[in-house]
Amino acid sequence: MSNIQLDPPSIGGRGPKGLSQLMLGMGVGTMMALFFGIVAIWVAYTSMRIDVKTGQQAVLIRRTGLNLNAGQELAPPPENGQYFKGIQTGGANNGVLTEGRYFYNPLYWDWEIKEQMVIPEGDLGIRISLVGEPLPVGAVLAAEGQKGIRREVLRPGRYPYNWYAEQIEIHKPVMVPAQSRGVVTNLAGKLAVNPNQILVETGERGVQKETLPPGTYYLNPYETRVSVVDCSTKAFSLDSEGKMDFLSADGFAVMVNGTVTFRVDPTRASEVFVQYNEDNNGDAIDNEIISKIITPETRSICRINGSKLTGGQFISGDDREQFQQNLVKSLTENCRKQGVEILEVAITSILPPEAIATPVRAREVAKQQLQQYKQEKLQQDAEAQLKVQQLLADQKKAVVEAEQGVIEQITKAEQEQQVAVTLAEQKLVVAQKELDATQDKALAIEQQGEAAAEVIRLKNKAEVAGITTRVMAFDGNGHALAQNMILAKFAPAFQTIMTNTDGPIMDLLKQAFTPVTENEANRRQRPLPLRPATELPKISTEKLEVPQDRSIKLPDKPFQEPQVSGRAGSTTGAAGGSKP
Repeated sequence: MSNIQLDPPSIGGRGPKGLSQLMLGMGVGTMMALFFGIVAIWVAYTSMRIDVKTGQQAVLIRRTGLNLNAGQELAPPPENGQYFKGIQTGGANNGVLTEGRYFYNPLYWDWEIKEQMVIPEGDLGIRISLVGEPLPVGAVLAAEGQKGIRREVLRPGRYPYNWYAEQIEIHKPVMVPAQSRGVVTNLAGKLAVNPNQILVETGERGVQKETLPPGTYYLNPYETRVSVVDCSTKAFSLDSEGKMDFLSADGFAVMVNGTVTFRVDPTRASEVFVQYNEDNNGDAIDNEIISKIITPETRSICRINGSKLTGGQFISGDDREQFQQNLVKSLTENCRKQGVEILEVAITSILPPEAIATPVRAREVAKQQLQQYKQEKLQQDAEAQLKVQQLLADQKKAVVEAEQGVIEQITKAEQEQQVAVTLAEQKLVVAQKELDATQDKALAIEQQGEAAAEVIRLKNKAEVAGITTRVMAFDGNGHALAQNMILAKFAPAFQTIMTNTDGPIMDLLKQAFTPVTENEANRRQRPLPLRPATELPKISTEKLEVPQDRSIKLPDKPFQEPQVSGRAGSTTGAAGGSKP
């Protein structure tokens, strides 16, 4: 590597060392500028960034722009691309920014972040607009662009809202329990056509005819008020409002006590509520019904009907019972007309003055004892009559049982006779069938025997015809045929015969091979005497064994000349036969 030597710089010039310092100075400046640029960008980024987290909301506030008009509290939407100063309301949710990340120049904008409105489960929310046009005269609910209560009902959930432009109130929904009805009062409808009516038509302002059945209803409390009327069963004592007394026809004071069970007619709950509800009792009308309907009606009925009877008639008897029935009937009818159902009236006591109660009670006791004696006498007579009827019934029962036994015996005998006749007829049919079967079997045996006899006859005829044909082959000499047959049997079986000329076997052979005389031949050829036509041979019905092979095999050369060998007196043949 060679060294490079540079010439010294000229006056006023820069050498290599100055250039390095310049470049180093420029690098440090660039790094510093880049660093401050990044810091400036980061500061601008963080100052312009708006992070709205989940469940939060942000309201924008314009620092610069057009001035608000007189009477304006919040900035309206921009006009011709120019914003108004102040809190913005333009866009969705009245200018509120929901969850997300946004960038606004902090020189022109400011913002506030708060939590969104959360309506818990089991509640509802009502929007109230804080800005806008004032409501018309007589209006209760605000329309779009008006200031006041909005008709919309918010169910449980989370809602963004501009807290400078509106607020949200939390209310409870209407709960109508079981055995109750909800009386609806319309607070924001149109005025009633007939203001003198207790109940108005649907949609008009006032108490509605239709009621709400049991359930939960999310209603705007500024538009609709629901009063819950209990229509369940209730009971109270007649003396709970003071003594229930009246004067009889003869001037004696009579006291009545009892229990009344009632309820409000669900179909007329609105009418009853409007007529008898007091503001100091809230929605309850039970006390008003007791004090304004049932108690006055009961006292009035007792005074009217009780003034027609004397004091003694209230002690016992039919008059007292009739008084109670009239009281229950009249009270039920009068309360039904006013929308109250009387379910039960139980009169526990009717107390006349003690001055007349004692003698009248003694008289009544005597009457009751007399009535009791008469009743006992009637009961004894009825028991005697019942005993007579019982004896007659037992006697009739015995007669019926005897007649029934006779009928059962007769029926049983008839059934047994019918069974015996049926069995005899069945046996007769069986015997007849067996007889027919036996006859058929005998006929079959007879036909089988005839068939077997015919077979034997044809067989014998065939054998005779065959033998006759064979005899004719030997010119009618049966003896020659017999000799030939013997030779045919013996020839294949014996190769050599060595024996004496004397003996039983030789005698048989001599007889077989002795020529037959002419007289003997003629005698044998005579026909056998014929049997009479009426004389049939005895035929066995047993199975006959017929040989399968009835052919007679003859030797090829039964009379071949034998070859002689050995000593004299002995004769042998190759075929095993003797020369005649």
